[in-house]
Amino acid sequence: MIRITNTIAIDEDEIAERFILASGPGGQKVNKVAAAVQLRFDVRRSPSLPEAVRARLERLAGRRLTGDGVLVITARRYRSQDRNRQDALQRLVDLIRRAAVRPTPRKPTKPTAASRRRQREEKGRRAAVKRLRGKPAAED
Repeated sequence: MIRITNTIAIDEDEIAERFILASGPGGQKVNKVAAAVQLRFDVRRSPSLPEAVRARLERLAGRRLTGDGVLVITARRYRSQDRNRQDALQRLVDLIRRAAVRPTPRKPTKPTAASRRRQREEKGRRAAVKRLRGKPAAED
């Protein structure tokens, strides 16, 4: 079990890892060793995630989420396969932790009396400027 928060833990069987060839530095072994890790986590079918966390995680995942609801994280930062595995897992845990935080609801506020007064005065000034731009009144 991978502990995410006090209430959320995901089973290691829910995570699928695939090792792929990484681009970038690596010296002579760069085309022989599959050091990059592609971690896959099925967000929609995971029994470990509460519904609210699942919805927020899908929004946070963005382009990393496939059409089937599978979160794909690719880690190729390090030359070592083991360090890339740890990096991918840590990124998954961080993403789920961010999704687990409930956003604080916005409290609508009303404008103060002073701000309403300032708005009216500014509106009057702008109206006067625009009135002066018009054609002069015809005199009889």
